[in-house]
Amino acid sequence: MAVTNTLTRIREAFDGAGVTGRLHALDIDSGAEVGASADHPVVTASVHKLCLLVALHQQAGAGRVDLTEQIECPPAGRTPGPTGLAAMLDPVRMSLRDAAYLMMAVSDNTAADLLLERVGLDAVNHTTARLGLAHTHAVYTFGETFGTIRQDAGPGGPQALTDPYIIARLRALDPVRANHSTPRDMTRLLAAIWRDEACAPAHAAAIRRLLGLQVWPHRMASGFPFDDVHVAGKTGSLPTVRNEVGVIEYPDGGRYAVAVFTRATNTAATFPPADAVIGTTARIAVEALRAL
Repeated sequence: MAVTNTLTRIREAFDGAGVTGRLHALDIDSGAEVGASADHPVVTASVHKLCLLVALHQQAGAGRVDLTEQIECPPAGRTPGPTGLAAMLDPVRMSLRDAAYLMMAVSDNTAADLLLERVGLDAVNHTTARLGLAHTHAVYTFGETFGTIRQDAGPGGPQALTDPYIIARLRALDPVRANHSTPRDMTRLLAAIWRDEACAPAHAAAIRRLLGLQVWPHRMASGFPFDDVHVAGKTGSLPTVRNEVGVIEYPDGGRYAVAVFTRATNTAATFPPADAVIGTTARIAVEALRAL
């Protein structure tokens, strides 16, 4: 009965926010779980940067990559995005690990594509396959993803993305054709990071640190407004898509991996109810796990 009530509350929250939602929550230590369409394919958007980060650290652990290696980023040709390098005007030189920080903290698309040039999509997919994430696959770089949106939107440009008919034809929003995963795959990845199973312990700790530096508090973290509860996560956004995956850590040692993926019926670029429901449903799921 308790599980049924939890799922009802989660579904009602998604419905009330005007979104279709998929969720999986996992107690990292006991294995207890809560799922709402947890195995349904979803578009990852920038959540896939977590897979890239793990691949980067696996290669570093194997000695194939030096995280202090310097990379150059001229102003021309940067991947579009509202944050990080895309918003800067001058040439930038930084280390791979600092690019990884920008990629995770402010979801910097240019930094992500610079790392993909060094790591490769094949390595990202090899990493997720090796970790048993059978439903997780990267198809495009982040620049290529935005390229498909421009092509599919047509001559109307960004304003066309308010048209539901245009939205419906975007390849970037189709889990069959875009970078994709499932909520359960993502909590499995997070659990592997927190258990030091995804890569060597020092590298797993570095990944956990970066996830804890994300600056966005309006999604998953909004459900846990407590000074002694730590939320480490990665968001992902595309037209009508708002996602976040993360780990919530309580002072009593409880650790919960949560993945929430949503699609809104409202095409507005700013739609606070869709952001807030990620925190609301994550809180409902974690409270249910803590009550077991």
